[in-house]
Amino acid sequence: MTENDTPRPYGTPRTPRVTVRGEARIEADPDIARILVTVSARGTDRRTALDDLTRRNTQALELIKSYGEAIDTLETGTLSISPELTRHGRGERVRAYHGSVQLNVALTDFTALGELTTRLADQELTRVEGPWWALRPDSPVHAAARRQAVREAVQRAREYAEALDTELGALLELADTGTSAGRPGRAGFASRSVAYSSAGTELAADAEPVDLEPVRQTVHAQVEASFTIDPPTLR
Repeated sequence: MTENDTPRPYGTPRTPRVTVRGEARIEADPDIARILVTVSARGTDRRTALDDLTRRNTQALELIKSYGEAIDTLETGTLSISPELTRHGRGERVRAYHGSVQLNVALTDFTALGELTTRLADQELTRVEGPWWALRPDSPVHAAARRQAVREAVQRAREYAEALDTELGALLELADTGTSAGRPGRAGFASRSVAYSSAGTELAADAEPVDLEPVRQTVHAQVEASFTIDPPTLR
């Protein structure tokens, strides 16, 4: 490779180069709502706490699975069984055992979300947190935002060329500099987090489903593009 063949990153007088940024923001309704369910148990001996935890966990799983296709994913998270020691006296004495298990649930049917949340909160020693709203990673909204960002980059480059009374030449480089989803001005999951728990207190048998309004998601896409332009006549 000769010196004349070495790539020139900033263009030349004969082949000027223009680099621009294209951005897009699109708002869309979420595809998924996620909730975190924590089932707990407490007993004076390890076996009682474990048996109660197993029973309540099974009840929660059966209730969630009964919603069929409304459930997108159901995963078991952290499981823990720990002793509570007495604070006074000599030696280590176990006062009680505490157990908990977490269930991560994602729903696609938001009509069922409020009802399921209420019914889970009605279970013994059960805590429900969420929902956290999100778009699927393969949502077409992401692709639409990327296409819009590219079109904006081309339009911006064309406007610069027109300002110099010339035209765009070839595309040299196109780089994706970031795509994110969340509430306006915030990356990641948009959330409206509410916690519900039951600690042995009975809720009304005919408790109304909680009314949960989805939070619209904002997808942000950004690209950088470099083009050659025909040499302008500068005056």
